[in-house]
Amino acid sequence: MTTIDETQLGDDFSYIIRIADTDVDGLRKISVGLCSIKGIGMRTADMICKISGIDGSKLGGHLTDEEQESLRSSIGDYATEMPWWLMNRQRDLESNEDAHIVAMEVTMTHKDDIARLAGIKTYRGIRHRSGHKVRGQRLRSNGRKGGALGVQRKK
Repeated sequence: MTTIDETQLGDDFSYIIRIADTDVDGLRKISVGLCSIKGIGMRTADMICKISGIDGSKLGGHLTDEEQESLRSSIGDYATEMPWWLMNRQRDLESNEDAHIVAMEVTMTHKDDIARLAGIKTYRGIRHRSGHKVRGQRLRSNGRKGGALGVQRKK
């Protein structure tokens, strides 16, 4: 990682930018910094930069207030601008629409989905509730909680 001289940054440099209830590091490129928001990966971050008209290689701390607002609005408009296969919430059970959820919505939606599965007593819901592996992974010798596995020595 290259070190950045603080005299080159300028007086109006922001070390932390607040976008989508998440702190984005101002010392990183904005396309990489957006990845710290839950629900946004590299591909999504590049597309958001393209929608808002901001160069993705620009440091996040050098963004003006107008550019930050443009990023915030592009994150909100991402679901309407992009095709359905780029969404992280396709055909939602409640609304039957494609959406791209970010930040705390991801966590809340995930918990709601698990609670729904457990409420209707599906196999996956029961496995989630009991703390076991959900997707058919091996349990006999892997992923155990607690102490080491093996034979106990005679005393």
